[in-house]
Amino acid sequence: MTEPKPEKPQAAPRSAYKVWRTLGTRWMDNDAYGHVNNVVYYSWFDTAVNGYLIEQGVLDIDHGETIGLVVETQCHYFAPLAFPQAVQAGIRVARLGASSVRYEVGLFAQGAPLTAAKGHFVHVYVDRQSRRPVPLPRNLKSVLETLV
Repeated sequence: MTEPKPEKPQAAPRSAYKVWRTLGTRWMDNDAYGHVNNVVYYSWFDTAVNGYLIEQGVLDIDHGETIGLVVETQCHYFAPLAFPQAVQAGIRVARLGASSVRYEVGLFAQGAPLTAAKGHFVHVYVDRQSRRPVPLPRNLKSVLETLV
């Protein structure tokens, strides 16, 4: 018996995401092939999600007792992005656990109807000092529930 072939990832529409952040490309983001290098996409995921959480007042990167550590990440690429394009990052929460969150991020060329790339990462929220998992703080959970 053969395993079923996994579905090929597909670009997603803007309607798949709940909130938006605009990110700029930089000259140094382009690689030798003339498009943004793959490692930059992961940086955009972090920048979009953490920027949103800071704006919402639920992430204090300097003094907060609870911090999110990335334990899993993945990205699928559909179309190139390049400097000097502006990139729009759509964010949603796919899974909200007791101490973890799976964020999904779609990266769009400004105005494009489908993702140039989409991916996810999982944060496990831990105590800043002990690095042991803790329940999501109530204020953080309230903001994340709006993104599910």
